[in-house]
Amino acid sequence: MATETLLSEYLPILVFIVIAAGMALMMLVASLISGRQNPDKNKLAAYECGFDAFDDARSKFDVRFYLVAILFIIFDLEIMFMFP
Repeated sequence: MATETLLSEYLPILVFIVIAAGMALMMLVASLISGRQNPDKNKLAAYECGFDAFDDARSKFDVRFYLVAILFIIFDLEIMFMFP
């Protein structure tokens, strides 16, 4: 009897989780159906780092990428401390 009451108290939480998972799955399927899935050469090109995604990891590259990342982190931290 006590187990049934305990489980009945958790039933709304279980229903909420099932509804949330169902809605998330439904939105994912709707976006896959409604969105166009035809990537071209420009979409598959290297984006931020300027290198191919599936290339040799030991190749030489420009240090400017590191400098931009470090400057971003420095200014991001400065902005964070300006607005407490």
